[in-house]
Amino acid sequence: MATTDKSFATSVWDLFCSLKLTLSLLISLALTSIIGTILPQGALPPEYVATISSAKLQIYTKLGFFDMYHSWWFIALLYVFSLNLVSCSIKRLPHVFKFISEPTLVLGEGARNSFSLKKELKFSGDTEQWKERLTDFLAKEFSAPVITEQSGDYHLFAQKTAWCRLGVYVVHLSVLVIFIGAIIGSLAGYKGYVTIVEGASVKAFQKQNGEQMPLGFEVLCEKFNVDFYTTGAPKEFRSILTVLENGKPVPGYSKVKVIVNEPMTYKGITFYQSSYGQASEGSEHFISVTPRNGGAVEKLTVREGVPVTLMDGTLFKLLEATQEVRQFAPGFSGPAARIEVTPKGAAPLTFIAFKNFPEVNAQRGDALIFGYEGSNAKQYTGLQVAKDPGVWVVWIGCTLMVIGIFVAFFMSHKRIWVIVTKGHARIYGNASKNQAAFQMQFEDISEKFQEVKI
Repeated sequence: MATTDKSFATSVWDLFCSLKLTLSLLISLALTSIIGTILPQGALPPEYVATISSAKLQIYTKLGFFDMYHSWWFIALLYVFSLNLVSCSIKRLPHVFKFISEPTLVLGEGARNSFSLKKELKFSGDTEQWKERLTDFLAKEFSAPVITEQSGDYHLFAQKTAWCRLGVYVVHLSVLVIFIGAIIGSLAGYKGYVTIVEGASVKAFQKQNGEQMPLGFEVLCEKFNVDFYTTGAPKEFRSILTVLENGKPVPGYSKVKVIVNEPMTYKGITFYQSSYGQASEGSEHFISVTPRNGGAVEKLTVREGVPVTLMDGTLFKLLEATQEVRQFAPGFSGPAARIEVTPKGAAPLTFIAFKNFPEVNAQRGDALIFGYEGSNAKQYTGLQVAKDPGVWVVWIGCTLMVIGIFVAFFMSHKRIWVIVTKGHARIYGNASKNQAAFQMQFEDISEKFQEVKI
């Protein structure tokens, strides 16, 4: 029974120490991360919900695809990957540490024959004096050697950057530190969204689960601006924000410009520019109605979606309005409104009325000419709100990863042995990686080695 238990435990240990498991987990994490890239995360836009079936929506929700990086199965993959890294390190690190701390000081005959980098120096005179001279030479040209005497021969061993063999374990540690930072951020942090109308302020935001959460301070949107490309696509949208404590601006946080990739952070809470739009609540729009055959101009003050009956019985409805129409109608610019007009006894007509192009409005040829005169509507800014107390832990992990990768890939453990016997000395060299570069260094040392004299 004990043998079976031990065999099972050994099998589990070997599984967690295997490179196959590491590769399988890395591939699984990469493939599942694609899901989080393709599918929207967090609160789903209504446009997306309308494009998929209810069955797919239910399956994706149960599998956690819309909050993938917090799903139980993705976190389980990270835990297993962490155990795999720890197991591999525990199994291999003692051997590597022993290799570094207890190097091979005496080079055996078999090892000497396997080395491709070697040179021989013949000399006459006292072996002791040559040992001292070659010790000084090696310390000057490479590194101070450790001297070992065996059977009348002297073995001089020198090494450089032996610790670089630990680079891969620094990378392992960095991955674990990044995971720890992510877990801290997941447990103690949060994400949400808030919209602020120009001139208004908010004291709370909506979390991804729909819960309202207080900020602990107030954020005022002083102003919002948006610039467009000639194609109508938004070029840059920016919010001018002020942080208020007890109704007063906080020094250093008054009229802060927030644009995409330039957020504002206060008390560990970061506000990212996310979206924008025109506030509809309380907004009024002004429409002019001019009879084509002459007569008094009718002035309307309307709201979006609210139908109005004109003097001749025509039913008018403002569907939507914008302060910059070029994103919907390239070639035009300025404020415009999409309206629906239903003349008496006729089918409804939908078209755009421009503020800056009255001649276009008149070209329709209808009995009534509609013009958009603007509105008192204000813009709102949409801000993503995030707090991640683990972000600095993640940055420490990223720094460790860069250092570990540099050490592991761009540094090598270089070793040189010099064996001094009666009448001759032989030098051998080896590097853990980048053998071609070390060969050039070894050949330079070898030339000087053959010129050594007492």
